Amino acid sequence: MIVLTLMGWTSIPLFLKHFTHLIDGWTANGWRYGFSALMWLPVLIWAALKHKTPPNLWRAALPASLFNIGAQICFGLAPYYIDPGLMTFSLRVQIVFVTIGAVLLFPAERKTIRSWGFLTGIILVLSGTIAVLLLKPGGLGKGSATGIMLALGSGFLYAGYALCVRKHMQGLNALIAFAAVSQYTGVALLACMFAFGKDHGAVVFTMEPKQIVLLLLSAIIGIGIGHTLYYASINRLGLAVSAGVVQLQPITVSIGSMLIFNEQLSTIQWIFGIIAVCGAGLILWTQGRKKT
Repeated sequence: MIVLTLMGWTSIPLFLKHFTHLIDGWTANGWRYGFSALMWLPVLIWAALKHKTPPNLWRAALPASLFNIGAQICFGLAPYYIDPGLMTFSLRVQIVFVTIGAVLLFPAERKTIRSWGFLTGIILVLSGTIAVLLLKPGGLGKGSATGIMLALGSGFLYAGYALCVRKHMQGLNALIAFAAVSQYTGVALLACMFAFGKDHGAVVFTMEPKQIVLLLLSAIIGIGIGHTLYYASINRLGLAVSAGVVQLQPITVSIGSMLIFNEQLSTIQWIFGIIAVCGAGLILWTQGRKKT
């Protein structure tokens, strides 16, 4: 399950890069998350029929949804300015933002965060990611700089999303909670598509039918199946192991991008990128040890 999660989430930046030549980011976001909201709606209907809807579900899901909406906007627009490999390496900084938030919000986490393993991991993530970005052959340029800022912004907002889930949705059924977040996010991104998308999103109908199928398939794989498998993996393997495997995403995305889009990372970029991924793994390993 966790390997399938990694494969699915690896495909999403590649899907999004593919669509940059066909439709705008607002349209891609609106159709993908709008379709995802429909996929998750039956979970909420089932919960309502079985009287299993938590009474505070919609209020608890709102803060996380606001962060998720912003994160998804940045995530969906970033591939129009930056290649998938560089984008996903930039997203690893998310773990640093999560750490800072945890220090501020959860006193019980502070002992773990002060440990040598955690601090070393943070240094490795930051230094490795910064090196990958600064050592881009030919320099960053205006377009790449915009893409990196969007990717970093997405990482920051996804960190806020994770912290809100823990703070406000603790104890709620994970699938029901994510279904509620999907409804909020789907409605918001559809509104953005109608406001900012080309032809208010209708440009998607100029695509070949197989491309529309791929667009919807990316929503099924990344948002529908991916999250379901990830929650199931966490239940069986635990969070540390599951999240640790997912940390390999920048490497798998970079390999896929190299094969499909001819994105080239230099040897030194690969070295520092792997250092950043190892730093994220060290953070998760340290956290797992402290909890046991």
